[in-house]
Amino acid sequence: MAISRRIPPDRELNTRMFLTGLLMVVLYALFVGALWYFLRSVILVVVIAGGFLFVQYWFSDKIALFGMNGHVVTPEQEPELHAVVDRLCALADMKKPRVAVAEVDMPNAFATGRNPSNAVVCATRGIMRRLSEPELEAVLAHELSHVAHRDVAVMTIASFLGMVAGLITRFTLYAGMFGGFGDERGNDNAALVELAVIAVSAAVYAISFLLTMALSRYRELAADRSGAILIGRPSLLASALVKVTGELGRIPTRDLRTAEHFNAFFFTPALAKGASISSLFSTHPPLQKRLDQLARLEAEMSGPAA
Repeated sequence: MAISRRIPPDRELNTRMFLTGLLMVVLYALFVGALWYFLRSVILVVVIAGGFLFVQYWFSDKIALFGMNGHVVTPEQEPELHAVVDRLCALADMKKPRVAVAEVDMPNAFATGRNPSNAVVCATRGIMRRLSEPELEAVLAHELSHVAHRDVAVMTIASFLGMVAGLITRFTLYAGMFGGFGDERGNDNAALVELAVIAVSAAVYAISFLLTMALSRYRELAADRSGAILIGRPSLLASALVKVTGELGRIPTRDLRTAEHFNAFFFTPALAKGASISSLFSTHPPLQKRLDQLARLEAEMSGPAA
């Protein structure tokens, strides 16, 4: 059942989410099987994997808000921001999510939460200060589209396995640096196990990242399209995209690198200068592709020229 009558489901997005989820289940099963083969401790594998999954699923919104120095605000604390969200939710005929503000100067916005009933839409101080109210409304329409499409929860779960694999790889490398990989023959088997765990974890991380990236790029285009149609002014969302992207270039590199691991959830990716995973494998489609789609929508909604 759709949670919004004005933001219809996107069939291609639903198909991509289903396939991503199916592939992640298969990958997760292989990952757990490999850990069991090498570690021979099913209890440890279940406790670690289950614990991370529980925390990631049930506390994803709190983790994201904490990482961005954000907090939920009341209508009394942020009346203008709540008024924008109220108008959009009335227009979309959908339940209003919680509203939050991130106390950072970086201009951006994101939506998070394990399901529409527990969703949070967050705007940073930076984006609230830099955008006009109509532009901010366009950005928040984009974020509400993510909630309506239910892709936030899928992204949260899809990114979980890659996160665990990355942590295991890092932990195993540290273990090797501090006493693993010894010179004695008695440690040879342990060294082989550690190398195998690193190889499997690194492969799982890479595959998980690629799956997440493929879904994330399309879901941004879907949210752009739905958000622009909801407000009836695709040009406003295009204006916000250009302005936020330009302003991000003025943010200190250190701050951008700190926020890079949230890029899959951001309205516009925070890309620091220089080589990084986020810059090499962007979670968002190119800016020009997003602008071209919005330009086509604007032309279609404006009708044939007189």
